Amino acid sequence: MSGPPIVKGTAAWRYFGDFRAGLMAGQVLVLQVAHPVVAAGVRDHSDYVEDPWTRLMRTAASLSIYIYGGPEGARYEADRLRALHREFTGVDADGRRYSALNPRAYAWVHATLVMVPVDTQRFYGKPMTASELDEYYAQMCDVGRLLGLRAQDMPPTWPEFERYYTEMIDGFGPNGTISTLFETIRTVKKPWRWLPDERWVRLQRWQHRGQMFVIRGTLPPALRERLGLQWTDRDQRRFDRFRAVVRVTGGLVPVTLRSSLVRRIGRLNVWFRAHPRAYRFLGGDNGPGSFRSI
Repeated sequence: MSGPPIVKGTAAWRYFGDFRAGLMAGQVLVLQVAHPVVAAGVRDHSDYVEDPWTRLMRTAASLSIYIYGGPEGARYEADRLRALHREFTGVDADGRRYSALNPRAYAWVHATLVMVPVDTQRFYGKPMTASELDEYYAQMCDVGRLLGLRAQDMPPTWPEFERYYTEMIDGFGPNGTISTLFETIRTVKKPWRWLPDERWVRLQRWQHRGQMFVIRGTLPPALRERLGLQWTDRDQRRFDRFRAVVRVTGGLVPVTLRSSLVRRIGRLNVWFRAHPRAYRFLGGDNGPGSFRSI
């Protein structure tokens, strides 16, 4: 299944960079590390505990290249990530050897990113139509092939993808990496050195409560229950009111502007690829969107 190029007006162009997708960041991280191989790789190789803000920005920069950096930029980023992930191996919680390029785990990470714009619109916007979903999924399958995913790792149609996604989540439960993620959200260090410590103490409590509330509200209910996260009828009413506010305010922004920031980041990163000295001058290490770890 091949989709149209990702150009202005197509489904991936319209929805992938929607600024409201930032509200899904915590949920997608939980879903990714719920996979045992991903959990082991993050535990052994990720720097998100020490510097979650930088890791989040690197991830956003990398993703922007796939969708808004053009075919050449997407191929370059895909090759770079695959080369980087070959280094990430180890032993998982059950004593089995793992590789970050394990096909099923690699496909699962891609699947969670495929679902982010869909969930963003479902929770905070206007749900995609059936035809938009078909076009969007075909385009994201093309991105998956650039990443090196095999045909058998990507369900051929959107309805089959939805079934696969649900079945994967049904097999997940608590693990140590999820617990560490929740603890990191609670104790995360301030994003800027100049921010006064006493102000960050208050902001930290607020961001923890807000992050966990949105994570609990957007996680699939069965997984939320298995993770021991409480969710009451009152919580649901509060979340519905929050969603309504985001939906209304976000709807006031023209469609072409909702993804404008991420589109600019994608184009900027492609420019940095062509001018690596400029990136290094600004303090970059391994290139735009780079990860020291997954």
